[in-house]
Amino acid sequence: MSGLVTFLTAIRCCRSAVSALVSPVFCGGDDCVCWSILRDHPTVIKRRFTSVLIVSGLSPLFVWTWREFTSVRTGPSLLALMGIRFEGLIPAIIFPLVLTMVLFLGPLMQLAMDCPWSFMDGIRVAFDPWFWMLCFSDMRWLRNQVVAPLTEELVFRACMLPMLVPCAGPSIAIFTCPLFFGVAHFHHVIELLRFRQGTLSGIFLSAVFQFSYTAVFGAYTAFIFIRTGHLMGPVLCHSFCNYMGFPAISTALEHPQRLTVLSSYLLGVILFLLFLFPFTDPSYYGLPTPVCTLTSSPSSLCLS
Repeated sequence: MSGLVTFLTAIRCCRSAVSALVSPVFCGGDDCVCWSILRDHPTVIKRRFTSVLIVSGLSPLFVWTWREFTSVRTGPSLLALMGIRFEGLIPAIIFPLVLTMVLFLGPLMQLAMDCPWSFMDGIRVAFDPWFWMLCFSDMRWLRNQVVAPLTEELVFRACMLPMLVPCAGPSIAIFTCPLFFGVAHFHHVIELLRFRQGTLSGIFLSAVFQFSYTAVFGAYTAFIFIRTGHLMGPVLCHSFCNYMGFPAISTALEHPQRLTVLSSYLLGVILFLLFLFPFTDPSYYGLPTPVCTLTSSPSSLCLS
């Protein structure tokens, strides 16, 4: 019975965390300025930034509450359980991001072929401080590349997985956590309906696709979090995927160098599957990873 109580408490805390994170999106009712203009308007973005950052900053309270009201006792500190630690930090920054870039080998190849810049032009831009100043002054860029990856990974991975792993096990937790992540993105559907951006069937199909895509992505970053025990890897992967977007497979099929592009897509998937476990070997990040210490019988996901 204590295991059931622990699980139910974890689910309630996860649900509360989702509600707390998503509620700022709805601002305050039908008369709120957030509902009168589109989500990409700077006023909407700034207002949501403030609310979401406050809620995310308080997210450790959900883990603390779960720990206090259950029988689970943790050796690592609260911050370590949430993937905020120094041990193995450098590999946690490099390996998961490289692994994700390998998966996107096809889109990256396509982008390189279609880009009018030379390689050296890209290097010069990457080291140009004015370029980064422009990026950080763009509210949409800040939202997509910094705030959304940081706050969502903090809540949906660092906050939820330590609560789900002890009662569900690492494997089940990886596929349970993304369900909250997918549901949390349904507010985009409400906005599409409110501003009548598309047909009802088109919006429904978009909602199904977005839920599926975010759930799969959530499972991937949950896997990285459990294997590495670090928050930084999922955050960087999230930011990279937000920048790349969903692979434009239809465009690849019509590309002038279709064979090269499609071969890159296939090679990227094969290399990703080959490198998935080696690049996330827990021994690189400090074995055992903190979240894996919460269960007495860790699965192979927690072992090198």
